[in-house]
Amino acid sequence: MEWLHDIFRKSPESALFLSLAAGYLLGQIRFGKFQLGGVGGSLIVAVIVSQAGVQIDNGVKSVMFAIFIYAVGYDSGPQFFNSINRRTLREIAMAVFLAATALASVLICAKLFGLNKGLAAGLAGGALTQSAIIGTAGDAIARLGLPAAETKALQADVAVAYAVTYVFGSLGAIIVCVNILPKFMGQSLRQASIDAEKALAGSAAGPAPGQIPALPELVGRTYRVTRDGAAGRTVAHIEVDDGDMITVERIRRGGRVLEPEADIVLEAGDIVLVVGRREVMVGAAAHIGEEVADADGSSVVMQKRQGVFTKRGTNHVSIAQVRATVDRDMRHGVYIRSIARAGHPLPVLPETRLEHGDVITFYGSPRDTKRAVDAAGYELPYTDKTDFIYMGVGIVLGLLIGLIVVDIGGVPLTLGSGGGCLLAGLLFGWMRGKHPMYGVMPPAASQLLKDFGLAAFVAVVGLNSGLQAVATVKQSGLTIFLLGVFVTLFPLVLTMLFGRYVLRYDNAALLAGALTGSRSANPAFGGVLDKAESAVPTVPFAITYALANVLLTLLGPLVVGLT
Repeated sequence: MEWLHDIFRKSPESALFLSLAAGYLLGQIRFGKFQLGGVGGSLIVAVIVSQAGVQIDNGVKSVMFAIFIYAVGYDSGPQFFNSINRRTLREIAMAVFLAATALASVLICAKLFGLNKGLAAGLAGGALTQSAIIGTAGDAIARLGLPAAETKALQADVAVAYAVTYVFGSLGAIIVCVNILPKFMGQSLRQASIDAEKALAGSAAGPAPGQIPALPELVGRTYRVTRDGAAGRTVAHIEVDDGDMITVERIRRGGRVLEPEADIVLEAGDIVLVVGRREVMVGAAAHIGEEVADADGSSVVMQKRQGVFTKRGTNHVSIAQVRATVDRDMRHGVYIRSIARAGHPLPVLPETRLEHGDVITFYGSPRDTKRAVDAAGYELPYTDKTDFIYMGVGIVLGLLIGLIVVDIGGVPLTLGSGGGCLLAGLLFGWMRGKHPMYGVMPPAASQLLKDFGLAAFVAVVGLNSGLQAVATVKQSGLTIFLLGVFVTLFPLVLTMLFGRYVLRYDNAALLAGALTGSRSANPAFGGVLDKAESAVPTVPFAITYALANVLLTLLGPLVVGLT
């Protein structure tokens, strides 16, 4: 063990990455139907590795959590602000209920087992994984006017009970929210997220990563012109007959390729490439001729372009109204593939109203899509580079917000770095949705920040707390540890039942998000996101998390005062 300690002393980062690798490996193992997941696995492995004696600078933990929670807020900002309405009363009620049951659980344990004020407060801080309780409880103890030696002893007891109960406080929340809750709801977190996405979109959810529709909306076909079909008619007539829903993109005549000008007259035997919506293309053969396989010289390259809709005088107007104001030459060969508002898809229907800032994906030839983008507003280029200026400013602002402390009745209240970065992420994500040219963070980059940030944060917690927790259990017995198990699980389970049967949550992903936020359980929330493979749980989490940071922090002085 000494050689391992020597390695970790020289290279503590090796312990961190060992915990991540082995933790994710452990998290993949199934025990019947139970699976820890990478976050829970990393925490357990980190506690084991910590026994060799290793310490990671707490600054690493702070940085990892800051980037994780900022990325979570950034992805959820548009949806969060769009969802703030009377329905958020459910989230408020859930956060208050969990805080109240947690306080009652700690006070009952303190009464039945004769815990002093310090042990009771430390039990609350560790079992509820609310580190701020150490500070508020320690300050409350200092204000009791006790002799200095007694004050110091009680404050030491806060740290002892916190260290013993913190590890299971994190793991227990993962077990309840990631494993027990979906079984209780009879619904996997992934399926629940898909159902919620469908409800939010008002239609079927789009294909998942790696999936493409078997029947795409926009297709291209090649036809041979026949005398009974399109021979003797111009390109413009062919397109108008189908309500401008198809476009002739290429003509091949006798080995020559012709550009499809509107006044070109088609001849029998011409091979024409037609592009349009699938439902219209089905009947195109009746107007043109038989469909043939693609031949050399007939194919063209089509392009997707994203345009930000800013056209003057057209805010809050429908697609049909915009189309009516644009002449045929301008809209020729251009199709709307998708529309997104603040990161969320809208149905492409004639009655859909466009708003400035909407991102429209156009489909057509490079020349046609460029013309459409310029007419709609300005082009939003595809990029896989993260805007680190925007991200850095957002995280700095969040950290500064976390430094703000408001003293209410002698109780210092603060959002902390986590709450501040979450708030900044929500705000900056919402602004990015309104002004898409700024603050680019590709989904893959955001996912990496969330996955690595959370996993590293949890591993550092286990590495820094595991040795002390195990040592304290050996010295003090299992009583505090078992009480911590109760205070961790009882309020969570009771609040889960309250959310399901009183608040009427019928979606497992939304309930899991609200529950993890109400407990300020960041590792559990990461596990929920991992299983859900969606940002859906973030909306209720963001609301309850902000409340929990205040309500659970208040438990410190309340426990000291009531014990």
